[in-house]
Amino acid sequence: MSVTELLAPWAAINAALGLSAPVRDAAHYAELLAFVDECFERFGADDKHPVFALVSLVADRIREYESRVYPWPKSSTPASRLAFLMQQHGLRQSDLPEIGAQSVVSDVLAGKRALNLRQTKALAKRFSVPMESLIED
Repeated sequence: MSVTELLAPWAAINAALGLSAPVRDAAHYAELLAFVDECFERFGADDKHPVFALVSLVADRIREYESRVYPWPKSSTPASRLAFLMQQHGLRQSDLPEIGAQSVVSDVLAGKRALNLRQTKALAKRFSVPMESLIED
């Protein structure tokens, strides 16, 4: 397949998703999130599906936007970020079954225990934040 043959489909994808430039605004951001959600709903069971190469490009644009619009303070830790998210959502330690018992949540918030991969994935999904925001830099 030649470059010329690829340009028309790419132009259509780019026109629909606006990938050749950074995310413009909150509406564009919401469109990209909806696209990713739909891809996971339709093809999530098949992680080798070619659409996930496109999802990866879209995810990069989403991450860039989130870093620009919702930056985490440089001195923050995963525990302080989690505490911030809990405050923003009006949650108590007992409201986080993704982590475990209240005592486990307490240890995480105190910095005595790190989140494991399962907990990090679940919390990132719950709060719609990148997993990277809940791990140590």
